[in-house]
Amino acid sequence: MFVPVTMQLLEGFWETLKVFSLTLLFSLPLGLVVSFGSMSKFTPLRALVKGFVWIIRGTPLMLQLIIIFYGPGLMFGLPAMPRFTATILAFTINYACYFSEIYRGGIESIPKGQYEAGQVLGMTKSQIFFKVVLLQVIKRILAPISNEVITLVKDTSLARIIGIYEIIWAGESFIKKGLI
Repeated sequence: MFVPVTMQLLEGFWETLKVFSLTLLFSLPLGLVVSFGSMSKFTPLRALVKGFVWIIRGTPLMLQLIIIFYGPGLMFGLPAMPRFTATILAFTINYACYFSEIYRGGIESIPKGQYEAGQVLGMTKSQIFFKVVLLQVIKRILAPISNEVITLVKDTSLARIIGIYEIIWAGESFIKKGLI
């Protein structure tokens, strides 16, 4: 009995690990792009991005999962997307919005004097950003990013809401059957 339980828990762990890894892979760079949109000098874009981030951060991830998986079919009659794809999409959008606020706060926390110092040295705007600002931002955002990564580990259990067989579901199935 020990081997089937272990194997099924390992299958659930593998699914959890895939959700975790793919979410980080897609949401970290997307969060940086979204943060640039929220700091844009083009007011309509800035307002649109900030509004989107506000809505995503203000709604529960479970609701976002349900909307992304069931919404297109209910609203437009489209065929349902694969459950795993819907999970990755919902998690990526959610975490990209959280990461974008962390990035934005880190970038805006750098004093203007750092930018001015780079200009005095004759650097271009991109050189100033990548060689001066980004290194300081990384140091400042490391703790908040690690907090979100820990939260992501815990949130992966929400994937079972739309039928992803992850580690919590695997464990519960054995508890319900009375096999453990």
